[in-house]
Amino acid sequence: MSSRRPLLLVFNQYYWPGIEATARLLADLCEGLAMDYDITVVTGLLRDIEAPTGTTTHNGVRIVRVRSSALDRRRLLSRAVNYLTYLTQSLRVGLAQKRPSVVICMTDPPVIGNVATVVARRFRVPLVVVSQDVFPEVAVELGRLDNPVILKMLETAVSGYLKRADRVVAIGQTMSKRLEQKGARRDRLRVIPNWVDVNELAPVERENEWARAHDLSGKFVVMHSGNVGHAQNLDTLVRAASFLRDLDDLVIVIIGSGARYHEVLGLADMLDVERVRFLPYQPRESLPAALSTGDVHFVGLAPGLAGYVVPSRLYGILSTGRPVIVAADDESETATLVRRVDCGVVVPPSRPELLTQAIRDAYEGRVDLVGMGRRARGYALAEATREIAHERYRKLLAELIQSPR
Repeated sequence: MSSRRPLLLVFNQYYWPGIEATARLLADLCEGLAMDYDITVVTGLLRDIEAPTGTTTHNGVRIVRVRSSALDRRRLLSRAVNYLTYLTQSLRVGLAQKRPSVVICMTDPPVIGNVATVVARRFRVPLVVVSQDVFPEVAVELGRLDNPVILKMLETAVSGYLKRADRVVAIGQTMSKRLEQKGARRDRLRVIPNWVDVNELAPVERENEWARAHDLSGKFVVMHSGNVGHAQNLDTLVRAASFLRDLDDLVIVIIGSGARYHEVLGLADMLDVERVRFLPYQPRESLPAALSTGDVHFVGLAPGLAGYVVPSRLYGILSTGRPVIVAADDESETATLVRRVDCGVVVPPSRPELLTQAIRDAYEGRVDLVGMGRRARGYALAEATREIAHERYRKLLAELIQSPR
């Protein structure tokens, strides 16, 4: 790589070819910036996905995959081991790299910002933190973490790098306020929402080959596509299905996997809701047809997570011109956007009876799904393209590289 171009040193546990949201977003961003910068990404090993080890290059980005563990993340202890091994190895590898122009990190794992801070200070260069969620508040709200000693340590660690970062990127306005409350300086905060490749994820006909292959032609499809974890509140969707048994051609399709997959599957079995179907993650080339098969998409967010998590899958739904039913707190980024664009319906989280009514209204034609889908696609084209987001990152990096710290 040319030494005359600015060098970005990037940290995140997940990267291409990982299927995690941060892996896909970061790979897309780095590959988009590679025409202007030399980029090295320090990332970890992947579970159940073959990925080149050591140092490789993919689409113009140099990837250093450290020897971290890749245990099953559904167990907290296993996830902690994955974090610890990645943090230790990424610090060692990061300090051994050529001096960068800027150090960048996403927030996976949540304390990788502390490693990035050490590396940035060692090389005396700016640090950019891209916050995809706000920790440890997410874990607390989901009931995943309640040890006061560990909480205090994590709060101190996260606040430490937020205060020291030269720029902190929030992916929504509410999240920006949360980060400021945690110590990020207002003058260093920037809001850059996530994005979607609107050319790759474009609308296709509702009756398509993917729909036919999965016996969904002629059905009314309510779809969730993405992580099946703690934040997505999919129990509400499954419980709503138990009140919709009279709608013979209704099918609820849950695509994806995650920490709560088996629990959600077990709930569907216990409630005996045959109309709920579970499918694995779909190949990237199938996503336009798969997402377009949904007459309406469900985007759930557990109560209390407004501003702490912003579901990135929303942008793919909007790009394929499909309306959404959002079950989230009013102040969440998702609910605010959907109401502003008028591309869906918003109901409170964890209220299956209200979600049931929203699905019935959609099924029975009491809401304008076609108009909502058209506005969704229009918003994606005008506000959420990768080109718009990447240009915002270029502007941010130019501020840091061209101006003294």
